This record gives sequence, structure tokens and C-alpha cells, in this order.
Amino acid sequence: MRKPISLAAPLASLLFATASLTACDESQPVTPPQPSASPLPPPIPMGPTTAAAAPAKLDAIPRLQLNRLAAELDLPLFWIADSNGNGAIDPDEVATLWGIAAVTPEWTDKGKFTPAFTSAYSAMVERMKSGGKTPGLSEAEQKRRDLEVAELAQGRPSLVRSDFRSSPAEDKAIVEHVAKAAVIIEQIFAKQKGTTGLAAQIPEGDTAGRMMFYRNQGPWCEAPLTEKDPACNALVPPAPKTSGLYPARVQKDPKFCEALQARKDQKTLLDTFSVVTGEGADLKPVPYNVVYKSEMEAVSRELKAAAEAVTSPSEAPLKAYLTTAAQSFLDNNWVPSDEAWAKMNVSNSKWYLRIAPDEVYFEPCSLHAGFHVSFARINQDSIEWQKKLEPVKLEMEGALAKLAGAPYKARNVTFHLPDFIDMILNAGDSRSALGATIGQSLPNVGPVANEGRGRTVAMTNLYTDKDSEAAFFEQSKSGFCKGAMALIAFDPRVATMSTVLHEAAHNLGPAHEYKVKGKTDHEIFGGPFSSTLEELKAQTSALYFADWLAGKGLLEKKTADLAHARDMVWAFGHISQGMYAGDKPKPYSQLASIQVGSMLKAGAMSWNAEEMAANGKDKGCFDFHMEKFPGAVLDLEKKVLAIKGKGDKTAALALKKEMVDDQNEWSRLRGIIQERWLRQPKASFVYAVDR
Repeated sequence: MRKPISLAAPLASLLFATASLTACDESQPVTPPQPSASPLPPPIPMGPTTAAAAPAKLDAIPRLQLNRLAAELDLPLFWIADSNGNGAIDPDEVATLWGIAAVTPEWTDKGKFTPAFTSAYSAMVERMKSGGKTPGLSEAEQKRRDLEVAELAQGRPSLVRSDFRSSPAEDKAIVEHVAKAAVIIEQIFAKQKGTTGLAAQIPEGDTAGRMMFYRNQGPWCEAPLTEKDPACNALVPPAPKTSGLYPARVQKDPKFCEALQARKDQKTLLDTFSVVTGEGADLKPVPYNVVYKSEMEAVSRELKAAAEAVTSPSEAPLKAYLTTAAQSFLDNNWVPSDEAWAKMNVSNSKWYLRIAPDEVYFEPCSLHAGFHVSFARINQDSIEWQKKLEPVKLEMEGALAKLAGAPYKARNVTFHLPDFIDMILNAGDSRSALGATIGQSLPNVGPVANEGRGRTVAMTNLYTDKDSEAAFFEQSKSGFCKGAMALIAFDPRVATMSTVLHEAAHNLGPAHEYKVKGKTDHEIFGGPFSSTLEELKAQTSALYFADWLAGKGLLEKKTADLAHARDMVWAFGHISQGMYAGDKPKPYSQLASIQVGSMLKAGAMSWNAEEMAANGKDKGCFDFHMEKFPGAVLDLEKKVLAIKGKGDKTAALALKKEMVDDQNEWSRLRGIIQERWLRQPKASFVYAVDR
């Protein structure tokens, strides 16, 4: 058996057994784990177990269905693969998932299933037979629980597994302490989202609700088919969404973000690393290390312990980052840890770790940074791309500057090109309910960001499994014509190339630190819209640079075409998720709609209404016209860069109106994309860490 790392404070226990805390409670210590009641009747043995004789062949539940049922029963169990092809789950095919259970079961012992597993398997068989119906529930309560199951069903549990069984003691200690820190980061992020203590309201026995709360990091449904249903909520009665970063009274105004940004003191009040507190006109920012004092001190202790465990001279950069990050969690000064973090790279450490508040997309105003952990091992394959792009990155900046036009001028960019990383754990803001970040450029603010000295990474071990491949082709064949499928490749290297170019482009052209008449993009366009425009710039630049590199002989033209096709499939996936979450825009969905809509308008793609899709079942399909792609991409790139470079909000809103908000032929086609794509659940990543 591959034994999961033992955490002193399992994530689920902190999320589900933590007392409700106010946003500015400085004195409350981090709540220790409290074992929750077993979700299964009869109880699953959780303590030491003796290997028991299981049925000769456990083949009553197909693999994908078993993983769905395990999620519905809130079990930290995953069937990795039917390795021997016998149609049954075997002891060497089981993984124990990180972060879900307050007490981690032992599923196997000495190569055999334990009573804990056989009890869990029996419960899954019973749930499969009952279809999730529970006798004695009211009609309304059964409907609510059915909606929870429908929410979970739109995500396909997809395993990210890391094996440290044969690793040196130093490596195991690093992983142990980072994993413990990740648990606490999730607790801080719960406070930021305003979900602390809400899980106590989940009805007893509602295991699907508990898993939904864990997966979504809150009680609200997030999947496209259920997110707008007010009855889809893990709590009874449902809880409204209230951010933990602003006073509740302020949030009663649906335009409170605009009101806060219109204040004269907005630059200090809306500091990236603070929480807005107070009432009425008497609002003030309170630093994170004051609001989350006890939790941040606990994270600091774990990072110090991890630093002390590092004795290898070759990992001196990691040790330096752990030490400075530990201090940043105490004083809320992130500049020193950013500096230390930026000095780590593919050449001087085998680890990738980012533990800090960074991205802002999660919160209603897109202004305050969410705490997260991204923990991975370096993949040396990135060196090839770094060698390819390093000599031409100044030319890349010059190319974008020329397209943007005045007043933007080319800069002497010094950013690091992407490192490839294999994920171990995501926590907090990095742990998405559906899908996952596959590329990132950080930090977003401060000297390291402003001077182009940040790090860019591409996550290379996500969406590479056989289940993801099967779903990819099922979706593609339902939406694209037979001829178009010749250009659609699953090859992860093609997707990684686009990610590399996307993340590199965040550091090129008019970026976050660029100002027009003294104003940043946040001040010109507003927080959420500026985020959408920056992502649109980066992804459109990824399309543009594929052709640009091909023109320089650094990339084969066929590879550029494959990348374009793969990027359109990626865009269809985001289009299927809808354009808004409530009133909040979805940046990737909106940029995807703008890109595909622009390609259709320019004739680089077409909708063939009378032609059958490649699956032979659906009438109407999309086709590529690759000879027109470079010109169409160039036109869109000029438009987007000019908007960013000139701070042209009028042009930006007009583009968004046409390609996102108007009810027209394109919006009708988006509905077709959504219906076909959502037949396949989106990957919902779960993690197993073995030692």
C-alpha cells in the first residue's frame, strides 16, 4: 500500500469542524481537528485494521462510476486504473485522497482490502442501487440533495498522485510541513471567501453536500448546469454569498465595488493585502497579518520547520524562500519572499513552491489577493522551451509594442521564461472546483512583478490522463466537422506550448504595471474587466506568437496550426462554462467567446449547419480554415493591444458587447457548444501524496 502523508490537522476537519470566526478575530487560535461523524451506515472502521478476505472479484461498479459514488459518499477513495483489465477493483489500484477525511481510512493492508474498504464498497453498491434516494426525506430536501449530486456529476474526479515512498528523509519532511501549511492556508482562504463555520449547517447524513462543500470551498453550486439554481446549496436554509473581505453591510449594494473604487482613499483602502472593515463612511484597511494573525503564525511555523529540514547545499534557494516566506506571514511584507522566490528556478532546485496571497479573481471586486499553495516538482523538459525563447524575448516585446502603437513603447523585459512543473498539491485559491490552472505568472504586484523578474510556470501533469483524453475527443467530435478533426490533437506538448506562450505574454506588452495618463488598467477598466482584458491579451498573444515563431523558423507551420486548433478546443471548454458567475464575469470564458467569435467573423472558422459533426450524431459542426487564421489572429491582436495600450475603455466595452453580451447568431452557437460540451464532466482534480 502507498500510505498517504499523515497530517496533524487534516483539511476536512479544519473546514468542517471549525467554529465560526469573525473576520477580525485576532485572539482565536487555529482550531484543532475534530473527527466528524462517519458518513456511512454502518460506520467504516477508521482505526488499525486487520486484512480481511474480500470477495474474489469486486466488479459490481465500473471504475468511473465508483469514483463518482465515492465522491457522493464523501470518501477519500479513488480507483486509479483497471491495470490488469479484469473489470474489478484490486488492492494495488486504490489511492487515498488528501484533504477530504478528518480521519484517513486504511483501505488496504498487506496487499488485501481491509474491513474499512469492504464496508465502503458495500455502501457504494447500495447507493448505486438506490440512486441516491433517502427514505424519509421531504420532497424539497430530496430535490436539494439531487441537485448536489447533479453538481458533483459535472466534475469528473481526476487524480494527481505523487510518490515519496523512496525519497530521502529531507524530501519527506519538506512535503510533510508544506502539506500541513496547506491545510491552514485553506482555513485562511475560507475566511476570505466568508465560508468559515458554514459547514456546520450541512444536514446530518448529507455526504454529497459535504463533498460539494469541500470541492467548491463553500456551499454554493459552481457547475454550469446548476450554478443558477437557488435551491442548489449544501446548506439548509441556503446561505447567500458574502465575501469575508468587505463588511456585510457594504455588500448589500450590488455596485459596492464601483462605489469603493470611486472613493478618494481607494488606493489605501483597497490595498491588495488587507481586508476592508468598518461601517458607512468610516471604512479602513486592516492588514492580513492582523486579521488572520493566528493562522498566519501557524503557517510561519510550518515553513520554518520545512526550512530547518533542508540541509542539502543544492537546495539553498528553497531554504531561503521558506525562511523569508515564514517571515512574510508574520509581517505581511511580501517583497522579501518574492525576491527569494524569484531566485529559484529549474537549474537550482528540484521543487516549485508558491505559498502566498496572489490572484484576485476569486473575490467580487478582483482587488484583494487570495491565499494559496501551489506545490510541485520541477520538470526538466522546460529547458528546451527556455532555450528556444530566451534569445528572442526582446523581439517578442518589440513585436507587441509595434502592434499596440503609441503611446505604448517597448520595454527592456527581463522576465524568466516558463518552468515546467509537475503538481503535487493545490490548496486555497489554487484548488479549483472544476479544472485547474495550467499556467501562471507571479507575483502580480510589487518590485519583482513591476521589474519583470517574476516566475512563469506551466503545469505539465494535468489533463494528461486517459480519462481526460477520452473526454477531449468525445467533446471535439460532437462539435467539429470530420475534416477539422485532422487538426485536433490531444498531444499535451501542443497544449503546453500554448500555455508557455500565454504565460510569457503576461510579461510582454501593456501589462499590469503599465499606466495611461497615470492610471493603471485596474483604474481604467475596473478590477474584473481589467482581469478579463489581461487574460485576453495573453491568450491572443499565444495565438499570435505561434505564427510568429513559425515565421522565424523556430516552429513548424503544422505545429502552429495544431496549436490553433487545440486552443479553439480549449476555448470551447471555457465557453461551455458560461460567461458569468452571478454578476461576476468569468475572464477565461469571456476571452474565449471573443476569440472564437472573432475567428468566425473573419472566416478563419465556420459553422456548417447542414454537415454532420465528426461523431456522426449531431447535425451542424465547426470547421477550420487555417489559411485565414494568421490574418484573423493578427487583426484581433492589434485590436486588443491597442485597447490595453491606449486605455480605450469604449472600444473594450464595444468588443465585449458584440462578442459576449449581445443576443445574436454567435450567442446561439455558444448555446450549442455548451450543450454538447457539458455532456462530458469537467475534470475535478483530487490529490494523493504517498510516502
